[in-house]
Amino acid sequence: MAEDLKVRYSDKDLAEFKELIEEKIEKAKSHLELLKSAYMNDGNNGTDDTSPTFKAFEEGSETMSKEANTQLAIRQEKFIRDLKNAILRIENKTYGICRVTGKLINKERLKLVPHATLSIEAKNMQS
Repeated sequence: MAEDLKVRYSDKDLAEFKELIEEKIEKAKSHLELLKSAYMNDGNNGTDDTSPTFKAFEEGSETMSKEANTQLAIRQEKFIRDLKNAILRIENKTYGICRVTGKLINKERLKLVPHATLSIEAKNMQS
């Protein structure tokens, strides 16, 4: 009979994870703001009066950094989305349950990757 009980983390554990995730969301949002402001501000590096060769080099690296910033910003936005989805799973009390095996995901793994939806076991099955 006890087998029928759904395995999940306690409300106390879920509250701790929620706090951890909310901190990560705040950090991720401020990191995203930095990326966006760097992207907005890197239009002029004050190289107008330098030699044409240097200016061409600067424009090339500027394009690279804009692309890199854009990629980082996209990744950061996905990370924030994943973290917000983790908060929803906490509220539904399904957080920390592997979506493949149905077992609890190791607490240490969740502390490192709080938006994880797969246990290491399930992740290894995928590779």
